[in-house]
Amino acid sequence: MEDKLPKIYSKQAIVGFSIFFSPLFGGILLFKNLIEVQKKKEAYLVLATSIILTIIIIVFGEMQENVKSSYAYLCGLIGGTILAYGFFPVYFPNEAQYEKKNIWIPLLTGLLIALVFVAIIIYSGSL
Repeated sequence: MEDKLPKIYSKQAIVGFSIFFSPLFGGILLFKNLIEVQKKKEAYLVLATSIILTIIIIVFGEMQENVKSSYAYLCGLIGGTILAYGFFPVYFPNEAQYEKKNIWIPLLTGLLIALVFVAIIIYSGSL
């Protein structure tokens, strides 16, 4: 009897969430993949890397006088690429054998978090 492999989030999902939310969010998806396949040590390494990438993006963003939205997307793309094409193939060399997880729950979670931040910004601006 064959062992059934767990479902994982795809490389494309990790890159997409990194671009549109942050490398931290993409890192959390890869973290969850690694937890699913019982690679806790590696999962925490990926999580730490995505936190560091996000901090670097914030620090460099704060250094710029005129931050453009394209900066955030470009940094997200770079972070997502590091996660999806640097880490992912190391831990999932046979990615095609894994069934892909649905992205709806992380997408709704990300949108809800973004909505909360937008509401805070709007509310704090009206004070």
